[in-house]
Amino acid sequence: MQVAVVTFDGFNELDSFIASALINRCREDGLEAFITTPTPVVTSMNGVEVTGQRPMDFVTEAQVVLIGSGVKTRDVVADDRLVSRILLDPSRQLIGAQCSGALVLARLGLLENMPACTDSKSRPFVEARGVTVLDAPFHAEGNIATAGGCLASQYLATWVITRTLGEEAARDVLDYVAPVGENRETVDRALRAVQAGAVALR
Repeated sequence: MQVAVVTFDGFNELDSFIASALINRCREDGLEAFITTPTPVVTSMNGVEVTGQRPMDFVTEAQVVLIGSGVKTRDVVADDRLVSRILLDPSRQLIGAQCSGALVLARLGLLENMPACTDSKSRPFVEARGVTVLDAPFHAEGNIATAGGCLASQYLATWVITRTLGEEAARDVLDYVAPVGENRETVDRALRAVQAGAVALR
């Protein structure tokens, strides 16, 4: 299973790299994440240049698509040509967004019937698109999920791993990356956040 971690110019390193790094600890189990970019090279909000591993067209074939955030997300959603390249299908893909990435999902019409999580700076812009923003780090309904706050990217990754490989796989990954001496609380907190934020569709 392939995961497209969509990463735009001006991206937040924590959002793209934490999610992709956690997911890529499952490569041996067949789950692999790729930094997916609209141009060959993108520059982060802190000036880090990254070469994309996959082009934007990859989002149509990936089984999972995660939309990262950044300081230029409002420019992204205002760019009709760029938005038209983000072809997503929640009937066959798991789709997630981190912080201002919720703006992209809203622009694509994927949040019309559900609330979302985002960061405090992006909140007024997400709400301006008619989306109810929750005071929570993670929320998912069916195959769509959003996370709010940079470090909530671990929850988005946990959701992806749990949905594709199961809870034990997620536990193994979280246990490995947890701060020494805080393994159990780290694992439990992430799984609790994902379980609490997941809504089963009727």
